[in-house]
Amino acid sequence: MHSNTHVAVIGAGPAGLTAAYLLSKAGIGVTVLESDPQYVGGISRTARYKGFHFDIGGHRFFSKSKEVEDLWTELLGDDLLVRPRSSRIFYRRKFFSYPLKAVEALFKLGVWESFRCGLSYLRARLWPVRDPRNFEQWVGNQFGHRLFSIFFKTYTEKVWGMKCTEISADWAAQRIKGLSLMTAVLAALTPRRKPKPGAAVVKTLIDTFRYPRRGPGMMWDACTAKTRALGGSVEMGRKVTACAHDARSGDWTVTTADVAGLAQTFTARHVISTTPIRELMKMLAPAPSQEAAHAAGQLKYRDFLTVVLILKERGTLADNWVYIHDATVQVGRIQNFKSWSPEMVPDPAQACYGLEYFCFEGDGLWNMSDEQLIALGEKEILALGLAQPGDVQDGCVVRQRKAYPVYDDDYAKHVATVRADLEERFPTLHLIGRNGMHKYNNQDHSMMTAMLCAENIIAGERRYDLWSVNEDAQYHEAGDRGASTGGLRQVPRRIQAEG
Repeated sequence: MHSNTHVAVIGAGPAGLTAAYLLSKAGIGVTVLESDPQYVGGISRTARYKGFHFDIGGHRFFSKSKEVEDLWTELLGDDLLVRPRSSRIFYRRKFFSYPLKAVEALFKLGVWESFRCGLSYLRARLWPVRDPRNFEQWVGNQFGHRLFSIFFKTYTEKVWGMKCTEISADWAAQRIKGLSLMTAVLAALTPRRKPKPGAAVVKTLIDTFRYPRRGPGMMWDACTAKTRALGGSVEMGRKVTACAHDARSGDWTVTTADVAGLAQTFTARHVISTTPIRELMKMLAPAPSQEAAHAAGQLKYRDFLTVVLILKERGTLADNWVYIHDATVQVGRIQNFKSWSPEMVPDPAQACYGLEYFCFEGDGLWNMSDEQLIALGEKEILALGLAQPGDVQDGCVVRQRKAYPVYDDDYAKHVATVRADLEERFPTLHLIGRNGMHKYNNQDHSMMTAMLCAENIIAGERRYDLWSVNEDAQYHEAGDRGASTGGLRQVPRRIQAEG
């Protein structure tokens, strides 16, 4: 079977659907090809089980970009709730507010431990590591090594499956930008004032966020419906297997297969890809250069799974999620779905927690059966004191492949190699979104790349450099500030040994 379309979009996640919706609004034919037969939204989908709704990874709808906030309102309107932001850290069987509150930390850590943290912080400020290369050095400079060990090390190593000395410093600079120990102390000790319109907001300190009544997938279900109403097509259960470009005609032939293996092809003038770069490069014809193919093959991804436990409600957690800084358990973070929205849990007498385990596809944790994982989750939630024996009534498991692009020392070099090869040979191939660009973007940042991509296609020219969208969802037109680094989060060079 063969179909014609103007733009083929690979993947129905936030980036792909945003691009499709905006192009459809402009009257441009769009076909979205999604491998999942049931859910749109990618990692931002809402999974369901017996009337319960699960947020995969947790998605707060908060952005510094007015364009993104306005689009969310346009898509979902009154179905967006305003929810309180609440997160805590679990350490030594005690809960600590996140961001840290100085007085609370003093009492819970104890005077002697707090004094040692203070001395460690003072030492870090007076004698910081120059040109920090890895995560441990960067965070140690900002908070002191002792606070790093308490509140960053264990959780971070669970998430990424590697030592903090092996993780690039730029990841810390992106995710903790604008927050320091002094910021946390001042935030705890001074009265809060309403920020002036347009004032900069530290992303880690926001107090409220918007959230769809029944999870983030509700946003992308609405986006899908609106795209279809405008004449766009969203094809479910269609895995893209090949993308062939004809240099003479400029057309793309995109080949897909359904779950039964039945092939279908689509002809398009443009292809927008949100699929992981490593997978995209294997689909392309003509084949990429040997250097680019090798670079794509070196890109790494972190996977995770959520063990969902349905249990008796005891009012134990009011948080959206809790970070587990306890090396005796494997769980890294626990979501409380009712705290995201009461409509996520159909029975008020029940609670529903999502225990997040970070792993690599194919490792021991990933290969455990659902029954084994549910038993592990029940064992660990009891060990943490967040439930009592007999509380757990049911459970299920949700697996998420390629959740996080990994930032190792060479990722920026590999992405640059791939990008140079693709831009030279395929000017009508557009990479957007988290995996599409191998950027650890938030949902709104991925949407911004899609919005600018749509603008470029509508205009018929490259008005915006999508790679200049940075972690704050700000952007520059092509050739402006930031273009020389391609908008990538840079990896500091290794410190060379003297002599």
